[in-house]
Amino acid sequence: MKTTFSGWHYLWKSEDIRRKLLITFGLLVLYRFAANVPAPGVDHDILTAFRNTSSGSGGFLGFLDLLSGGTVSNFSLLSMGVYPYITAQIIIQLLIPIIPALQQRIQDDPREGRRWQEKWTYYLSVPMAALSAIGQINIFNSLSIQAVGQPILPFGLFDPATSLASWSVLVAMTAGTMFAIWLGELISEYGIRGQGLSLVIFAGIVARIPANFASLLADEANRWIMLVLTTIVIVLTVLAIVYVQQGRRNVPVMYPGRRVGNRMSMPVKGTLPLMVNLSGMIPLIFASAILQFPAIIASYFTQNQNEGVANFFLGVQNFFGATGSSNWGYWTIYFVMVVVFTFFYTTVLFDQQNYGDNLKKVGANVPGVLTGAPTQKYLSTVQSRITLVGAVFLGFVAIMPFLLGVLLSAFNISAANNTGIFLITSSGLLIVVGVVRDTFQNIDAELKLHGYQDSLLVR
Repeated sequence: MKTTFSGWHYLWKSEDIRRKLLITFGLLVLYRFAANVPAPGVDHDILTAFRNTSSGSGGFLGFLDLLSGGTVSNFSLLSMGVYPYITAQIIIQLLIPIIPALQQRIQDDPREGRRWQEKWTYYLSVPMAALSAIGQINIFNSLSIQAVGQPILPFGLFDPATSLASWSVLVAMTAGTMFAIWLGELISEYGIRGQGLSLVIFAGIVARIPANFASLLADEANRWIMLVLTTIVIVLTVLAIVYVQQGRRNVPVMYPGRRVGNRMSMPVKGTLPLMVNLSGMIPLIFASAILQFPAIIASYFTQNQNEGVANFFLGVQNFFGATGSSNWGYWTIYFVMVVVFTFFYTTVLFDQQNYGDNLKKVGANVPGVLTGAPTQKYLSTVQSRITLVGAVFLGFVAIMPFLLGVLLSAFNISAANNTGIFLITSSGLLIVVGVVRDTFQNIDAELKLHGYQDSLLVR
């Protein structure tokens, strides 16, 4: 995909597009302001001391902090961002093919089915946000006690001494997540259409770039070699992401001819493009969310009075919380889960599209394949084969910080933060590239809708 500047001057010439861009920018600025509002009851002196320790600056919380735009390390009201909504959305999508009644409801009335999905995704986001907030607070307190000997926030929902403050911070953090979701929906409705939540995540990720760049320059011993290596890695990674994300397998399809008067036109040759990576970033987000649960659950038991139980769950929390270069087990599990979820989620999405029946309804067929179920089976086989490439690619993108850490260690190069070599995480880079590409395509479509034929993008 190449970019041309021939259509850029139309962005401000069109009043409607200019208004949408300004609304989008304004709402993103509001989101970044809100992301710096701290949660109530946090002891900021302890939080600062905790952040200055190795436990607070890296590992599990460092990974979350990079994806959240710094809101986790600041213990902001928006620490969880919009990820509870995304998790709820994934759960609803996975339940539809499992429960026949839901699948039938979607097929009978797709428009009403989408409304039902959106409604219940919002409902499910509230408990998901509350559970995430409880887990995040417990993990912060557990790691803070290990690092500085004191919790950041005294928390106990049913302890008379802390219940009022605990319920207040829980409600505030849950409301913060729903506020972020609301801003995303406003962007989708009044700004760049359909890109609200993606742009909210994008804003959080890129907000960390200046701080990570400053951290990279502060390393006087390896400053220049890391700067060169960062540039090379980012350029190569972006090229690989764009190449794979744009990858298609064009399956030949014959469409029936049309009757014009008393004559029948010849069948029309066409193609059905199957994407190499149909699932996008969802497997990475889903695998990350699943891998957070053991650390969150273990955080409830690290203060158990039984020393053996406490040590066991402390080990579980450290295993799933320490994402350093020495934790081979964590990254291996992460890679496998990303590959598995890519296949699983792609299968769910592909089955919902039901190409076999849809092609049969319009009289089209794949040459040499029977229509209906045999066509669906053939296309599923083709999709599975090309998905293997996309799944392995996503797996390597997910574990690239670990691989780079091993590589740097082999050359005796010590970096303060191996994920910082991307200025954002490799997973975050995949999100950024995807959001930028989709945003350009949406703006390009808006320009053409308003009658401007010069395109922003040339494929």
